[in-house]
Amino acid sequence: MRAGIITASTSSAEIEAEMEEIVEADYELRREERSREEAFETYDDNPYKQDILDAEAAGEETVSFYVQDDWEDLCQGPHVDSTGDIGAITLLEMSAAYWRGDEENDQLTRVYGSAFESEDDLEAFIQRREEAKERDHRKIGREMDLFSVPEHSPGCVHFHPNGMEIRRELEEYIRTKNDDLGYDEVWTPELNKAELWKPTGHYDNFKENGEMFAWEQDETEYGLKPMNCANHAHVYQEGQYSYRDLPVRFSEFGTCYRNEQSGELSGLLRVRGFTQDDGHAFIRRDQIEEEITQTLSSIEDIYDQFGIEVAYKLETQGDNAVGSDDIWEEATQGLRDSLESLGLDYDVEHGEAAFYGPKIALNGIDALGREWTIGTVQLDFNIPERLDLTYVGKDNEDHRPVMVHRALLGSIERFMGVMIEHFNGNFPTWLAPEQVRILPVSDDNIGYAKRLKNADLGEFRVEIEDRSWTVGKKIQQAHDDRVPYMLIVGDNEEEADTVSVRDRFENELNGVELEAFREHLESEVGEKRVEPNFLQ
Repeated sequence: MRAGIITASTSSAEIEAEMEEIVEADYELRREERSREEAFETYDDNPYKQDILDAEAAGEETVSFYVQDDWEDLCQGPHVDSTGDIGAITLLEMSAAYWRGDEENDQLTRVYGSAFESEDDLEAFIQRREEAKERDHRKIGREMDLFSVPEHSPGCVHFHPNGMEIRRELEEYIRTKNDDLGYDEVWTPELNKAELWKPTGHYDNFKENGEMFAWEQDETEYGLKPMNCANHAHVYQEGQYSYRDLPVRFSEFGTCYRNEQSGELSGLLRVRGFTQDDGHAFIRRDQIEEEITQTLSSIEDIYDQFGIEVAYKLETQGDNAVGSDDIWEEATQGLRDSLESLGLDYDVEHGEAAFYGPKIALNGIDALGREWTIGTVQLDFNIPERLDLTYVGKDNEDHRPVMVHRALLGSIERFMGVMIEHFNGNFPTWLAPEQVRILPVSDDNIGYAKRLKNADLGEFRVEIEDRSWTVGKKIQQAHDDRVPYMLIVGDNEEEADTVSVRDRFENELNGVELEAFREHLESEVGEKRVEPNFLQ
């Protein structure tokens, strides 16, 4: 095993014992730069390492290796100076995995492990990992009956009624933001001729990489759209605009499809069919900073609404970039100027941009400190050029607009997955699929419960627990279902026209006037509060 061969028969105890020996030996770790030719020679009998060299080091003259004792491996690093610097280790799990996540490839053994400076750091990691398991959106999705991904729709989500309530709330919320930003909503078809994506460069980037669902029919190639920007550019082409009309902005909850490898699919977070809250603005060059800054400000407000901290990444020109270096520099500077004008700290991710323009990725940091790329803002000089988009300037001549691609939540599916885990299913009341559950103490109080639901709280999502259970069991079930508020109504409440209010965090208040509760609920839902304070 010291030679690096782990098989299905290798036990986790064997691996962990050898890990301990390596730490005890205190081996120095050395970084070495080698030519790609040397690297290929090193791995002349290892097709997987050669595949990594082809896919991830293409065009590089040298690659980095790390060496410890008689072991060496292709790796970008960085590493600790010595194995003895490691204070605690753990082997997490071993599992079978297809190479590159493709079931057409060989099945290998994947080993998950972690190393830390101290036992305290290891214990904190294990605690966070266990909490992440409890918050897994797939587990909570089943418990709350939010969604499913059936075998007959691999990578495509079925939203159940509860999940659809959340999705509808998100869409309506984003519509208000789009209205504030001046976007006009459009709809474009999912099925298009492949010719639509060839001038923009999307065809080469998606179809040739096997990411586009495409087929030939009647000697014409068709595809399911992998993105919305070419369709929105076509809508722009159908109009005639002067400099006074710009910005022209289109938004769409557009469903797209990408042929992700089956081994990489994961609930709502990695799917084949997804709906983006997409938007494209066609602007003049002198409008760049204003457009980008107001978009960033809006996204920051949205994340704040969900109690999410934001980390900004500026993604710059990569090897697959189209267009001139001058155009890329101008576009990148435009994004940089906007970030700095807002006083935002950001990291630069070199070479990570889309092929048509640089990007600002907005990573949401959830309750466990994990980063998720959700919103994006991209500045694009190339697609307007490739599609010959124009507007009439002050000089009555045709000029080229600049295109801003932006998604506020990103994929609705992915955002919901992140939010389920962030809130652990305890959604803010405005998002919760069921906002109030009325718990009659006995069957005699069901009539009063129905009046509360239909007359007094008719504008909210309210259900009545009318099963012949004890009140304690009804309360427990409502807690398990993560219902924000329970209204317990018995003879005393019915006689006084009040309710006993209990929330999912076990706060309770008796003898509450119904009007006071309804006004609070209106305020909490209307203001889209993340943390209610009614019973504090």
